[in-house]
Amino acid sequence: MSMTILVTGSTDGIGLETAKALREKGHTVLLHGRNLQKLEAAKADLLKIPSSADVEAFQSDFSKLAEVTRMAAEIRKRHERIDVLINNAGIFRTPVELTDDGLDIRFVVNLLAPYLLTRELLPLMDGSSRVVNLSSAAQAPVSLDALEGQVRLSPMDAYAQSKLALTMWTRFLAGVLGAEGPVVVAVNPGSLLASKMVKEGFGVSGKDLGIGVDILLRAALSDMFANATGKYFDNDGGRFSDPHPDGLSDTKTAKLMKAVEGLVSKAG
Repeated sequence: MSMTILVTGSTDGIGLETAKALREKGHTVLLHGRNLQKLEAAKADLLKIPSSADVEAFQSDFSKLAEVTRMAAEIRKRHERIDVLINNAGIFRTPVELTDDGLDIRFVVNLLAPYLLTRELLPLMDGSSRVVNLSSAAQAPVSLDALEGQVRLSPMDAYAQSKLALTMWTRFLAGVLGAEGPVVVAVNPGSLLASKMVKEGFGVSGKDLGIGVDILLRAALSDMFANATGKYFDNDGGRFSDPHPDGLSDTKTAKLMKAVEGLVSKAG
């Protein structure tokens, strides 16, 4: 059965390769990217793959939450259902580290944007849908002051904190939605895969992207994840496992979510 699957950050790297693999399997793929030229090129690449399913492209700069809201509204106008949302878009090193609102761009793109996008698209999903959040083996305790723009962090610290925060939100959302809602999982697709982020951030060529593509396909489509809502899958170990201990703290998660909701509300 053909599904409708949105992959954010799908103009290069693991996002693009996952989108191609989904296209090959006959699914309708919704692409997302910040750069319109790269987005059109990605769409053209997917259309070269024989399939009767559609390919659509949505442009949005996830460092600006108003654009996330606009993109979600466009998707809701064009679709009655989303079967799978893969929150892949992420950022590590970048020349511009602060948004116009003075927030660290890692927290905005890696956490606030997927939080907002998912919230806006939940009306298109049901208990058979899935939300796959790309986490990381890099996880660090979240400073709420840093999240709220009161403290500056190094790129690595901000990235690791944003990924733990994403994992904490995954568990929180699964608890809120319960059995009637989509399956919500966090996945570390594999450390130091050959993505643009790894090459620019760490100066290494990285491991086969196919490692990450394979686990994302399983998270999106396989029975292995059908009852895994709220869980974290560490592909470095090839198993479901516990995230950083803070990720299992209801108290710390509640404080995090209060801060996240406040920031999103403030942004309008």
